[in-house]
Amino acid sequence: MKTKLPFDKARKVLVRRDGQTDPHYGCNPGERPLDRYLRLGCLNLDKPSGPTSHEVVAWVEKILDLDKAGHSGTLDPKVTGVLPVMLGDSTKVVDSLLGAGKEYVCLMRVHATLPRKRILAVCREFRGKVYQKPPIKSNVKRVLRIREIYYLDVMEIEGPRVLMKVGCEAGTYLRKLCHDMGLALGVGAHMEELRRTRSGPFQEDETLATLHDLKDAFVLWEETGDEKELRRVVYPLESALGFLPGLVISDNAVDAICHGAPLAAPGLIRLESDIEMGEKVVIYTLKGEAVAVATATMTSEEMMRSSSGIVARTSRVIMEPSIYPRRWSSTKKGAEVV
Repeated sequence: MKTKLPFDKARKVLVRRDGQTDPHYGCNPGERPLDRYLRLGCLNLDKPSGPTSHEVVAWVEKILDLDKAGHSGTLDPKVTGVLPVMLGDSTKVVDSLLGAGKEYVCLMRVHATLPRKRILAVCREFRGKVYQKPPIKSNVKRVLRIREIYYLDVMEIEGPRVLMKVGCEAGTYLRKLCHDMGLALGVGAHMEELRRTRSGPFQEDETLATLHDLKDAFVLWEETGDEKELRRVVYPLESALGFLPGLVISDNAVDAICHGAPLAAPGLIRLESDIEMGEKVVIYTLKGEAVAVATATMTSEEMMRSSSGIVARTSRVIMEPSIYPRRWSSTKKGAEVV
């Protein structure tokens, strides 16, 4: 039974050379001072039925007294489940999460009671590439497009109701999927209930928190100074980026990347396997801090062999400049580590 999203493949860590980090600069993401921890944090939020995703994010901003927050992947008001929320400066990486795969538990109601064998046969037909036109009530242009259903597992059939787990490409409409399956069955069908159980690296597990959990944790910190519960509910933004392959760089290269410079081969310490040219990657410090999101200009094999040249071009800087010392000089071609 296939229950994995495309990025769930195991990657090996490849070491180009040894590297040491200076403890005087930066820190482990989990040890950031609380104000900075929240500004560079994220929530695996259990969205309740009723409010819009935008309203839920507004409540998060109010609870944590933040000037901004953003969600990745809108859920309709009646839909519940995993809603990734990025806090403060972490909103810079929201776009990197939008294309990640999703998983749902969906209750479909068929408009007649049909043999189990027939329902299972139609469900198998809807695995793989499917054509979809977004429903009338949607925020995107209504044009025919292709989306991939990675897996569609029927969990239970009771009369006209079909409970199924669906792993799908971002931008797939489950309401439309149920409608189309009903047409294939010849009797019609509609989506009765929907819960999202996964959005990229965010899953329905012990990290999932409610708005009440968040409020209780914040009040506890305000009244007692105890940060433990708040740090349990809020996670460093790095946990949201773990589904993307990573590059680890030397301390000397960090500040150059913070100023938007591309990453040259001499600054690369470690990397993950199976990186393809043009793939989105995350650049990390030796302490595990996310520095930037970038686009790979070489494959993993080429990065391991190269002693010079650009291995990744920075597309979105995350870390503020000057956290690590400047050890680079400007050139006509960009930045050069010295």
